[in-house]
Amino acid sequence: MALRVLEIIFFLYFFSHIPITLFIDLQALLPADLYPQPAKDLLRWYAEAFKDPMVLDPPVWFKSFIFCEAVLQGPFFPVAAYAFLKGGCRWIRTPAIVYSVHVATTLVPILAHILLYPFPTGPHPGPQTSRERWLLVSIYAPYLLVPLLLLLTMLLSPTYCTAGGGRARAKKRS
Repeated sequence: MALRVLEIIFFLYFFSHIPITLFIDLQALLPADLYPQPAKDLLRWYAEAFKDPMVLDPPVWFKSFIFCEAVLQGPFFPVAAYAFLKGGCRWIRTPAIVYSVHVATTLVPILAHILLYPFPTGPHPGPQTSRERWLLVSIYAPYLLVPLLLLLTMLLSPTYCTAGGGRARAKKRS
């Protein structure tokens, strides 16, 4: 039962990532003409409400993470969403481990930047107070916590751990 709850959480995480990546995150890389005004307005509202200048004027290192999201993670999102909606798909284990380690690694510099960088007050103001910084951290934190939970699930769950179990059963059937 607990594993199924985790699989549903992972499904929701990956499924929700598809529109977020396409309509929000990729605005940092793709020409503005590709996006309808409501998507641009949503991004601007988010950046102003949560003082996240990285999405409006992304540093090169941040753009490189978005590029990885587009090229490596984007195609994985629907595959992972399917696997976790279906549940018990052992073939997702290795790609999920690679994904989770990659994403967790990218979140460390993002969170450090949010907490430690002296953001300017314009033209796109960043967080200035501890409260504003921690609010922005709370927006990014699920993108660290869920991949870490995914990694632990793939490494520790008997359903997804194929070391011995899955291969041994396959050999008995042949």
